[in-house]
Amino acid sequence: MKRGDVVAIRLLISESHNPHFNLAVEEAIFKSMDPAHKVLFLWRNDNTVVIGRGQNPWKECNTKKMADDEIILARRSSGGGAVFHDLGNSNFTYMAGKPDYDKSVSTAIILSALQSLGIDAEASGRNDLIVLQNGEQRKISGSAYRETADRGFHHGTLLIDVDFTKLSNYLNPDPKKLAAKGITSVRSRVANLKEFVPSLTHEMLCDAIEKAFFQHFADEVGESEMVIPELISEDNPPKIPGFAELYEKQKSWEWNFGQALQFSHELSERFPWGGVEIHLDVVRGGIMEDAKIFTDSLFVEPFERLTSLLIGKRYNVEDLRLLLNNWITEFPEYNAELQQFSDWFTQSLA
Repeated sequence: MKRGDVVAIRLLISESHNPHFNLAVEEAIFKSMDPAHKVLFLWRNDNTVVIGRGQNPWKECNTKKMADDEIILARRSSGGGAVFHDLGNSNFTYMAGKPDYDKSVSTAIILSALQSLGIDAEASGRNDLIVLQNGEQRKISGSAYRETADRGFHHGTLLIDVDFTKLSNYLNPDPKKLAAKGITSVRSRVANLKEFVPSLTHEMLCDAIEKAFFQHFADEVGESEMVIPELISEDNPPKIPGFAELYEKQKSWEWNFGQALQFSHELSERFPWGGVEIHLDVVRGGIMEDAKIFTDSLFVEPFERLTSLLIGKRYNVEDLRLLLNNWITEFPEYNAELQQFSDWFTQSLA
């Protein structure tokens, strides 16, 4: 773009805290945007673990604790690692068409916004923003990126007042013999921005980012161009063709869990009536392609039957619970023992 060309900019602000809605909005805007536009989307999620497109949720997260505490899992379309979001967390997405798309532009906007709030942050490596404190690097923002042939986006999280107890609870997977392919998150020493500006709020941060965004393009936006923020929510979704379908995809088990790369899961337990060892091979799509169950119990037939029932089914607790309930009814003489096994198996898979 030559100096003097008029830039069209667009600002969207989500009033929803639903991660599936917000990630669907991001995807819909990115797919439909005019590549000549510069777009800023501000949003936040409540009680969510967001994983990268190439990650395995069972490897990255304590899925059982998440289910118990009603923490949502959401897979984004970009790469990178797993992050925990709550309302102490603010998110930004900057989008632009090529050849103007440049990750350094969005990084500069965020750093300028933080500087205006009295926070002296800097970029570190490819993905992070840090604040130096007593000679130590404290991470206050992580980013991920996505590019297509004619456009790109940079989205990131800014830690204002995140509950780090929850972060450690949900981003540490249950100890399992899980051999999983995919990208593993790298844990960093993190800090909340409230450590540096105790009065900081989500609204203050968003206001600072908006101003930095407008100021960055002030010389290139036409004088008559007035940018009105677009407020969106589940009651007022963006009017974009195909958004409803993207939202359904973003909410689906197939996208959030089933996209995991092939992995295997081995688990074992000893009961009063005998020991059981299970080997599961799960393929992309979250389908159990192969299952083997070994036992030294005196009643082998139920486990031989269960082996055949598991193959071709989803690696999903709710599906498994229904399958096991039906399986137990086939062997009423072992009801108590198989119920004990079933309770353990569903707990282990969660």
